[in-house]
This record gives sequence, structure tokens and C-alpha cells, in this order.
Amino acid sequence: MGGAAVAAALFVLIVGVSARPFVQQYPHSRLGLCNMVTLLRAALAAGVAAPLAMPGLLAQDAGLARAVLAVAVLALALDGLDGWLARRSGLASDFGARFDMEVDALLALILACLALANGKAGLWVLALGAMRYGWLAAGLALPWLMADLPQRFRRKAICVVQIAVLILLLAPEVTPPTSTLIGLAATALLGWSFALDAIWLAGRR
Repeated sequence: MGGAAVAAALFVLIVGVSARPFVQQYPHSRLGLCNMVTLLRAALAAGVAAPLAMPGLLAQDAGLARAVLAVAVLALALDGLDGWLARRSGLASDFGARFDMEVDALLALILACLALANGKAGLWVLALGAMRYGWLAAGLALPWLMADLPQRFRRKAICVVQIAVLILLLAPEVTPPTSTLIGLAATALLGWSFALDAIWLAGRR
């Protein structure tokens, strides 16, 4: 019941936070299947958060761990479908792109918290899951970090690697030190990507 409450509360929070920018910024008259897919991904991410109400449970229950893995894999597999549907239906928007990105960031943070809570990695794994939020926090002190960046396939590819590695860390068969090495490699790769963007923005202040 505690896990279900966590998942439900998180999904309600996601919908509540998204509602205002949707009303203010969404330029189309209908929601479209594309945004419904993103909303489904948000629901799946909220569901993955349920075991956070019971720290360590995934390490003790391999069946539950595999069920959470399956849900997380589905959420990752649907990434990209919403964008394709938006372009195909003529419903592409800045809101939809941002909503998709924030669902990715939230899923990564939840998976990192699960990896920490279940002994798959140390406190450092939160850097792998929360680097996006660290960037936003840094932008409060350095507003030039919030300038628009050019589109790069690198970011999307590394985001997929980031989430895929975090999912892999939850597999019952993946334990320290293997999980530590895999997680540290992904953290270094993600940090390198953010560093490239920071250097690009710093050179154009």
C-alpha cells in the first residue's frame, strides 16, 4: 500500500506540475497520441518509484526486481515514439519536447535512488541520476547555462545509455563491484556530455 501511495502521489504531482505549462504553451487544439504516450511514460516512471517506500526490497525479492525492470524497460522503449508520433501528426511542440525530456530526467533520478536504496552503488550514483537537476541548479547562479543549445544526437544517445545503465544496475545478477564499475563509466560519459555543453555555452557568453 505504501508503494502504491508513492506511485499515485508522484503521478498526480507530475500531472499537476505539467498542467500549467500545457495550458500556457501548448499551441495545438488537441492533446494527441504523442502526448498521451509521454503521459504513459510518466505513469510508468511513477510506478517504478513504488519500491522506494520499501528500501532494500528489490535486493531481497528477485521477482519484484525483474518486474520493476520490465516496467522501466517499457518506459525506455517508448522513448522516441512520442516524438515520432508528434511529427507524424503535426502536433510537435516545445512543450511536448520539454515534457519528454523531463520524464526522462525523472525516470533516471528514480532509478538512481533505487540503485542506492538496494545497495547496487554508493551515494555517487545520484550524480548519474540527477545531473540534469544539478545543471538547472547551476543555472540559477550562472544564467548563461540556460541559453539555448544546438540540437545534438549525442545528448539523446547518452541519455539512453544513462537510463539503460541505471536499469541494468537493478538486475538481480548485477552486483558490486560490477555494478559500481558500470555505473561509474556511465557517470563519466554523462559528465563529459554536460561538460561539452558547458564549454560551448561559456565560449558564447
